[in-house]
Amino acid sequence: MKEKDIQQPFDKTDRRKKPADDLDMETTIADMNVDGMPWYKPEKGNGDGDPDIPTLTKKERRAMVRGALLAALPMIGVILLVMALVYGLAYLWLS
Repeated sequence: MKEKDIQQPFDKTDRRKKPADDLDMETTIADMNVDGMPWYKPEKGNGDGDPDIPTLTKKERRAMVRGALLAALPMIGVILLVMALVYGLAYLWLS
């Protein structure tokens, strides 16, 4: 048998590997600096105001609200239909 075929004993130092050099450790996906947590740092800022968010005109805001309501309309229709069906079945059963 070759030396490569012999399984080496488990080395505890292999468990903790160093991160790759190209791994981005600076980008924040979700800011965990929340008031009440032990690691809270108030000097870090509270995230008020994102300069990348544009202000919306009245027309754009109304269009967004209208689109959201139109997207919810099928779900509301199904809920009302199921409620009417349950009411109809209860009426037939109890009459």
